[in-house]
Amino acid sequence: MSSNADPHFGESRVHSVVSRRNLMARAAASGMVLAATPFQALAADRGAAGVKITAIESFDIQLPKVQGARTFLPAYRNMTAGRNNVVKVTTNAGIAGYSFLGSKRDEVAAASALMAGGNLFAVDGYIRRGLLDWPSVEEAVWDAIGRIAGQPLCRLFGGARLESMPVYFTYVWPVPEDEVPAKAQADQAAQVRQAGFTAMKIQMMRSDYRRDVEAAAQMLAAGGPGFRVMVDRTAGARGLWTFDQAAAAARALAAAGVYWLEEPLARDDFEGPARLRREVQGIIITGGEGWKGLVPFRKGLEAGTYGIMQPEMRTCAGPLTMLKIGALCEAWDIPIAPHAATGLALAGRLQVSAAMGSLIQEIGVLQPGAFPWDVWDAYRPIFHGEPPFTFKGGSIVVPQYPGLGLNADEKALQKYRVPGFERRNVPGISKT
Repeated sequence: MSSNADPHFGESRVHSVVSRRNLMARAAASGMVLAATPFQALAADRGAAGVKITAIESFDIQLPKVQGARTFLPAYRNMTAGRNNVVKVTTNAGIAGYSFLGSKRDEVAAASALMAGGNLFAVDGYIRRGLLDWPSVEEAVWDAIGRIAGQPLCRLFGGARLESMPVYFTYVWPVPEDEVPAKAQADQAAQVRQAGFTAMKIQMMRSDYRRDVEAAAQMLAAGGPGFRVMVDRTAGARGLWTFDQAAAAARALAAAGVYWLEEPLARDDFEGPARLRREVQGIIITGGEGWKGLVPFRKGLEAGTYGIMQPEMRTCAGPLTMLKIGALCEAWDIPIAPHAATGLALAGRLQVSAAMGSLIQEIGVLQPGAFPWDVWDAYRPIFHGEPPFTFKGGSIVVPQYPGLGLNADEKALQKYRVPGFERRNVPGISKT
């Protein structure tokens, strides 16, 4: 929701506002007939209050290798090519909603106990009673609502501010960071720029931060003019820095031209990053992916903790809560750049990101040498003849299909369903 666009990313904010009155007038003048959406037909019958949740289930799908698709290494960070968890919410309207965010153990069983038989549209009430803990279920609910209304989630949330979203790619090398040559990261930056994109992020985890600074400098040189490099300390993932260590690293990164430093201190430290922002010039301090609900974001905004907020849908949790976080950030004039993974789990994040008018959207490609479309290739069999996402001019196009924007083939989802597999009986989060 923030209007603080960074011109360096070169995003094109496309505002397409057409009132229903003008649309109807134009339709009448041209003789065009507007088809009723399923929701309009349903509303004429019994209204939104009559749409009930009849079932919530979770299962895995396993896609076959697609002819001509790039191989996504199954051994990489315990991922399995073509494997994805699906949460399905069925309604008495004959329309179901799906989420590919990935569900946790017992999530579906708990959600079913609360929501089965309830009003599909009572989302905020469910959040206050436990849905905050089940973001994949909430995503599937919103997908069903969008399918019934015949609109993508970005428009249900107030109209997409962006029809295409500037993106950056995150790569994580699957070996100890001290073993990663700086040149390998610079070469990846060159590939990203050659593909038409202008921003890339790496983890900052080497035992000597100065080697990370040198790698970032080489990435900037390889990316060329206008290319942005961001680094992520991920709080205490490799041990917490002291404030003085964080300040030394931030100053060195700023001198090298790095755009932002993410989570340099503990996630529950609201004052330390705020102090960094005051004392170190020339670099943005960012974070927020580990915060759940609205309270930590309110505290962070009050303290001035971060210059850009990065909520993670799976943690914060769910589309409606992330939209509320966007409103909080707009009130404090702080840009928002949501955290995200790769694969189909991007769908809901991208829809909310577009509704908020985010500064930029992360795509966690993770595997060096790959691009997002290499990951998505494996999922082509469950879509109606086209990839789930497309790119244009270095940005990702926000899908306009109803719900989460994924033009999924429901018959194909059932075809590739793993027999007898129930996510609630398997520990951990889906290998997306």
